[in-house]
Amino acid sequence: MVGLLPFVGTTSHARAAQGSFYYKGPRSDHFDGQRFFNPGGERSRSFVDFLHWQLTKQAVPWPEVYPSPFQDTPPARVGRRDLRISFVGHATFLIQIAGHNILTDPIWSERASPVPFAGPRRYNRPGIPFDRLPRIDTVLVSHNHYDHLDLPTLVRLWERDRPRIVAPLGNDTIIRTHDPKVAVTALDWGDSIALAPGLQVFVEPAHHWSARATNDRNHALWASFVVRGGDHSVYFAGDTGFGGGRHFRAIAGRHSGLDVALLPIGAYEPRWFMAPHHMNPEEAVHAFRILKAKSALGCHWGTFRLTDEGVDQPPRDLANALRAGTISGRRFIAMRPGLVWTT
Repeated sequence: MVGLLPFVGTTSHARAAQGSFYYKGPRSDHFDGQRFFNPGGERSRSFVDFLHWQLTKQAVPWPEVYPSPFQDTPPARVGRRDLRISFVGHATFLIQIAGHNILTDPIWSERASPVPFAGPRRYNRPGIPFDRLPRIDTVLVSHNHYDHLDLPTLVRLWERDRPRIVAPLGNDTIIRTHDPKVAVTALDWGDSIALAPGLQVFVEPAHHWSARATNDRNHALWASFVVRGGDHSVYFAGDTGFGGGRHFRAIAGRHSGLDVALLPIGAYEPRWFMAPHHMNPEEAVHAFRILKAKSALGCHWGTFRLTDEGVDQPPRDLANALRAGTISGRRFIAMRPGLVWTT
C-alpha cells in the first residue's frame, strides 16, 4: 500500500517543512492545529497493525503484466457543452469539459514510490502516452500519497504547460519544496475556484489520511473535487474510505444532478486493515447510490499492486455488487487505461 511507504524512510521535502508541518492555520472541524483528521471517522491503522498485516498477509499473485487493450489519443479540446473523460490509469483521468483540459492525480512514472528503483511498479502503460496529452489547463491533486502526488510528473507538466495546480491545504508546501518554480493553489474543504468563465471546481471532503515520510502523518489535507461547467458536472473522489457515507451525503446535498462520479474500487484487502480509508466495490456502489450520479467510473485498481486482492478481483466484485443492487453495468464501469467515456 503506497500510503504506508512513509514507514520506510524520510524524504527531503518532509524534512524541509518547518517543524515537519506543511500547513499552519486556524483550527477547524478537521484540523486540530497540528494534524488533519476525519470528522467522526474511524481510527487510522497503526504501525503495529501494518506489521501484523505484513506478517500474516495472503496476497493473491498478480501476473507479470496486466496490459490494457485500449490506448487513447484525445482531441486538443472538446466543445463548450461537451464532456469527454479518458482513463490514464490508477486515479489519473483526463477530463475534457467546457473546452478545458483537467488531469486528476497525474502519474506517468514507472513506480509509485519516493525512489525510482523500488516500490509498486506499473502493470500496464498509461492509457494516454505523455506526448499525446493535449495542453493541460488544470491539475487536481487529491492528497500526498505517492500514487496520487507524483512530483516528477507534476514538474514535467508544469514545464510543458504551466497548468493551474489545485491541491488541498499543505500539499502546496510539498510541491514547492521539491521545485519552487511550480505554482500551486492550496484550498480547504468547502472552498471553490473559477477555472474559466462558467467553469468551477469545488473542494470537498474525503475519508482518508496523508503522509510522505515517517514524521509527517496527516500534516497535509486530503480531498475530493466536483467540477462544474458547460451544463455538466463531474465528481472525483480521489482516494477515500466509505466512512459511514457521511461525506457522500454531504456532497450529494451540495451537488445534485452529477453526470458522473469517478470512484475508487481497488486496494481494499485485507478488509480489517483497509476499511477505514479504502472502499471496496460494494461500498463504492453504495456511494454511487448516495451521490445519485447518472454514471460512475471505477478507478484505483489494476495499475499498481498495493494490497492483497487479485488484479481482476475489483471488477468482478463490482459486477456482483451491481447485480445485487439491480444496477445496470453500463452505469458503473470498471475503467481500463485508455478507455474513453462520453455523455
